[in-house]
Amino acid sequence: MKKKLSLSVLFFALFIALIAVVSTVDVAAIGPEGTKIGLSHLNQAVHEALGENMGFLYSFTKYLGYLAILLAVCVLGVCAVQFIQRRSLQKVDKAILGLAVLYVAVGVLYVLFEKVVINYRPMIMPGETAPEASFPSTHTMLFCTILGSAAMVSGRYLKDERKALLVKVACGVLLILGVAFRLGSGVHWLTDICGGVLISSALLLAFSAYLEKIGEQ
Repeated sequence: MKKKLSLSVLFFALFIALIAVVSTVDVAAIGPEGTKIGLSHLNQAVHEALGENMGFLYSFTKYLGYLAILLAVCVLGVCAVQFIQRRSLQKVDKAILGLAVLYVAVGVLYVLFEKVVINYRPMIMPGETAPEASFPSTHTMLFCTILGSAAMVSGRYLKDERKALLVKVACGVLLILGVAFRLGSGVHWLTDICGGVLISSALLLAFSAYLEKIGEQ
């Protein structure tokens, strides 16, 4: 457990370090409407190589985001029902409670990074009139934390080992495709995706340490 917590802190520190780097290193006005972007040469090279793909790749990540949110809402609903029925947080299933706390934290971070601008998107999104905050990729954070945590607890709620393994594999495949397609769609810079992966890794490692503490891993 201590090792996982240490790794969680390490990934969080790397996330903070990345914020510092993209805020100060190689900053240039390469974004839409002259917005300034950190690590501009790296980000621009990757973006130009991949291009903008607002068809299948973007749609996949859009609807995968909806799926992740739906899963989170379901877990929060189960947690609320157990709390109402049992009239005590201590009597709520510990894994469900841990998931609820994790998803609330993700929600808070999602809103925070929509308001705090570190980098702007490489493009103005359809229906928008101005550049939007882009760092970290909050969709990447959603994919990684919600699908990753779902895979972690699947063995507890699916007693059939084959079904549990299938869920883990499906979550892993969707997670990888979601991150890759989000980058490939062109709606984020490379550093946005990296930031999303780093903060997600920190959250998942902390959650894994919690599961270990309550005897679920």
